[in-house]
Amino acid sequence: AAVLSLLGLACATSAIANDAVKRGEYLVRIMDCTGCHTGGALVGKPDPALFLAGSTIGFGVPGFGIFYPPNLTPDPKTGLGEWSEDDIVAAIRTGIRPDGRELAPVMPWRSYAALTDEDARAVAAYLKSLPPVRSEVPPVTGPDEQAPAPYLSVVSPE
Repeated sequence: AAVLSLLGLACATSAIANDAVKRGEYLVRIMDCTGCHTGGALVGKPDPALFLAGSTIGFGVPGFGIFYPPNLTPDPKTGLGEWSEDDIVAAIRTGIRPDGRELAPVMPWRSYAALTDEDARAVAAYLKSLPPVRSEVPPVTGPDEQAPAPYLSVVSPE
């Protein structure tokens, strides 16, 4: 009976985790994470092989530099593979990476900070469930540095 009880608990835990991943997939879709973080999406040609694997097209923000959307897959070298779910939740809510650096100013973390605990954890669970994709994106480029790749300009009206 104890074995059956443990088996039932394992199945229930698995179903809850699966529900969180499905909820996270839904949230990532409506939060439009793919619009910036999928290769080719910023030019209207999202590449399924680079789904949430970052972009080689960045955003130029006057006075801040050029920011390239990073790889959100769990690849340990180029993505979130070394981040815990808690790290992902904290970044989504505070705009701060585990290493203390700020996320790009165009990342709408202030809006995502309003996610419920359950929804923020679902997003993290979904991102951790993705197949890892090795995909380097260009580094952040300072405002006075030469851009290493194409970027969209954010222009303030004067």
